[in-house]
Formats: sequence, C-alpha cells, structure tokens
Amino acid sequence: MNYGFVIDARKCIGCHACTVACKSENQVPLGVNRTWVKYVEKGSFPNTRRYFTVLRCNHCEEPPCVDICPVEALHKRDDGIVDFDARRCIGCKACGQACPYGALYIDPETKTSAKCNYCAHRKEVGLKPACVAICPQQAIISGDLDDPSSAIAVLVASEQTMVRRSEKGTRPNLYYINGDGASLDPLQAPPDKEYHWSSQARGVGHFAKYNLDPEKSHHGAPARAIRRPNSGSIKPAAARRVYDAPSKGSVWGWEVPAYVWSKAVAAGSFLMLFLLTAIMGVSLPDTLQWASWCVSLLFLSVTGALLVKDLDRPDRFTSVMLRPQFSSWLVRGGLTIAGFGALLALWGAAKFLKLHGIETAALWAGSALALLTSIYTAFLFGSAKGRDFWQSPLLWLHMLINSLIAGGSAMAVLGIVTGMDAALAENLGRLLATGFALHLIVMAAELFGKHPSANAERSAEIITQGALKQQFWTGSVLVGNVLPMIAVYVAPSPAVVAVAALLALVGVFFTEKVWVQAPQSVPLS
Repeated sequence: MNYGFVIDARKCIGCHACTVACKSENQVPLGVNRTWVKYVEKGSFPNTRRYFTVLRCNHCEEPPCVDICPVEALHKRDDGIVDFDARRCIGCKACGQACPYGALYIDPETKTSAKCNYCAHRKEVGLKPACVAICPQQAIISGDLDDPSSAIAVLVASEQTMVRRSEKGTRPNLYYINGDGASLDPLQAPPDKEYHWSSQARGVGHFAKYNLDPEKSHHGAPARAIRRPNSGSIKPAAARRVYDAPSKGSVWGWEVPAYVWSKAVAAGSFLMLFLLTAIMGVSLPDTLQWASWCVSLLFLSVTGALLVKDLDRPDRFTSVMLRPQFSSWLVRGGLTIAGFGALLALWGAAKFLKLHGIETAALWAGSALALLTSIYTAFLFGSAKGRDFWQSPLLWLHMLINSLIAGGSAMAVLGIVTGMDAALAENLGRLLATGFALHLIVMAAELFGKHPSANAERSAEIITQGALKQQFWTGSVLVGNVLPMIAVYVAPSPAVVAVAALLALVGVFFTEKVWVQAPQSVPLS
C-alpha cells in the first residue's frame, strides 16, 4: 500500500471546503492549517486568470521530517502515510525546517508539531479523508497508488501530472493535474502584504511573537521583488499571490543563533587550548588554562540552556536522551555536547589532582569532541532540506572557523585578566588574523559562488542586499572581521588583541544570526 493524493486543478474552484472540513474534522486551531488554498493571478486587467492550488503534506516516500525528528514523533506508516504522535513531540521545530513544502506547523494549543495525516482515523474505518469527502468538484482524489485499478493510480498513469520540488529527492505522493508553475513555486509568486490574513502584522497563537508583514519584518525580504536565477538583477514578479494562509515566520528565533554562538565559544576555547599547548608547544600560564576551561564549561552549559529554551515543550527535553532517534543530528549533537562536557570535567579533575597522563588523554579526546561540537550543527542544518542555503558543502568549515575565532577571542580577553605577555598576544593575534581571512573567503564563496537553487540564491541575496544586509556588512564583515584583522596586523599588543577579540565575538554572533534567519525568510509554499 502507498496512499497518496491527486489534486485536479482543472476542477478546483477555490471554495475552501477542503480547508474548512479539515479544520473541523481534526480540530485544527485558528491561525494554522493542515490543508489550505492559495490563489495566484496572472495577466493584466481585463485579461487575467486566477489559479487555485490546494497545498498540504505531500506524504513523501523519503520524508525528511521523519529523518530529522529526534524523538520519532513523526513516522512513516506501512501504508505510506506520514503520521505524527503529539505525545512524543518536544517542539524543536526541526521538522518544519526539513519539509520543503511548508506543511508542518506548531499547534498553538498543544505546542507540538502537526500536519495533514491523511485523516488516518477515518481511513482506519474505511472512510475517505475529510477533504476528499467534502470537495464539491471531486478535485481531490485519494487512494492506493500501488493498486493499478484504483482511481488515483489510473489518473497518475493516464494524465500528465507534476509534483512540487522533485529535485529534493523526497518522492512526494501528492500529484497535481494541470498544476500551474507559479502556483507551485513560491518564488514565482512571492508573498504580498495586501491579501487577506497574510496582511496581518503578527501571527496567531504560537506564531504571535513572529512578524509576518514582510515590509515590517527584520527577517523577511521585499514582498514585490524576486531575483530570478542567474538574472543579475531584481525583477517584478509576473504572477501575483492574491490569497494565502498566514506565513509561519522565522520559527527558529534568536535562541538558535545564540546557541550556535555560545557553542562556538565553548568548543573554540578548548580547541585553542589544545592547539597552543599540544600542537604549537606554547607554555600557557596555569591561570589562563583554568580560565579557558571555566569559559568552555560555562558556555557549554549556556548552550544546553538555550537548546532547552528554544523548545516549545521544554518539559519533554529528556526524551532526546531517553527515547532518541539516533539518525537525527539533534540527538547526535546532544550526545556530542554531553560527551564533550564529560571530558571537560575529566580534564579539570585530572589537572587539579596532577594526574598528567589522564590530563593529556582528556585534552586530546576532549579536543576531538570539541571539533565535532563546533561543526555538528552544519550537518543538522544540512538535514533541513527545506532550507537550500543550509545545504552548502562549506557550512561545516564556516562553523569550524567561527569556533576557532570565538575561542581565540575568548582566550585573548581572558589573557588581559590573567596577565598575557607580548609573545602570547602575538601568537593569538596571528591565529586570529588567519581565522578572519579564512572566514571572509569562506563567506564570500557561500554567498557569491554558484548556488544550487533559486531558494539558496534568494537567501544569499537577503543577506547581501535585502533586509539583513546592514547586520551582515556592518556587524559581521566590518566589525567582526575586517577591523579586528587590521588591528591585530598593525599592533598585536595584548590590549589591541583583546579589543579585536571583543569585536570578533560580536561579529561571530551577527554572522550566525543572519545565516539562521535568511533561509527562513524564503517562502516554502
């Protein structure tokens, strides 16, 4: 069995009966939808045409939302339906980032993820999904795609159909007959602030804290312009989105870039301690070693607190360890952080007790886990298939360099307190200057290199030319990299290196902030 849907756009009249039936049948709260209808218009008055497109979960054969979920709250059934268990969900919102179709939402009442589940409770007793049963035009067809005699299989075999974003490799089981490209590709008809519901300035329920008006939002992009792939300029959209469900906004808010920043400080501090003592043979004062250890441990604790703070169901956080899905990078990251923390504690205990053999072993093992701690988020973001910009093969290098800059900067600031000499300041300044140069090169490659998709290109444009350009060019490039790099080259004294380090820490935060926010500004539906 392999259940799916066909949406016959030749018949759909945009009546919203499917949306209403779905909300009634599944008790979907106000402000969110499992099934919704988007209106797109083309042409100029009086020669215009309106297209209606029903959007919902695609019940993929390779569902990325299932792979990224850390607690198996989302699962694919034997009959092909992608279902969810709200009793397990921790509200991490990773599934929403993984879905290329924008189908998932956070229920404002339960604070857990939800989506179309094919009305599984109706299917179990032989009934059709509510949207199928209510459609007055029979424009929604459901059934077993593996049964060649079923109505849906006959339609897929005999009609020319299309699916959304086939390039993502999810193999969706939602087919469109006579589907319109501008209706199915959100970049061809970008969100407009003037149509109903999406014109509201704030979200509803869980999304009340997010700004939805793209003209007012610091996370969005201009509503009436879209950059075509390889066009080199911004052009007005040929198709107009005139009715749609509210945007979900940036569901990963300030907590995520803050956690990436604190994690960079924690991992980078220990990595710099390892590089200077074990690799470069620099003799660091004990006070500086202890201070670096304390900072690493402190910021690792802050990282854990921010991870829990970002969850919509923080009371279920222990499920990540007690009921984990080990293929999820959220679980792997949690285990990595826990292991790194344990080795930090071991190194501190061994150094205090003067157990030099254990101290050395903990230093090497801890540095390996510090390295993994610094880069695992790149693999987590990479598994979020809905956000193409995060699929960059350079993201792990980007995060590693940021960690080394953050760790070296933290050590430079601590050196002022513990009495850093000129030789150590020069070594740190040289390392930081190299990090700044590499960081600028990697960011330039990520932003101005060839992008794999229009979505990724749009994210880069938002960073360099759109709503986030000031934070990027001023906060990240100028304050965080260029000014401190010049300072440590010109005068690598302890005081100058420390000031440059403070600027670098600010820059690391702004870099991670725009890297997290920009891809979420690109519409998925």
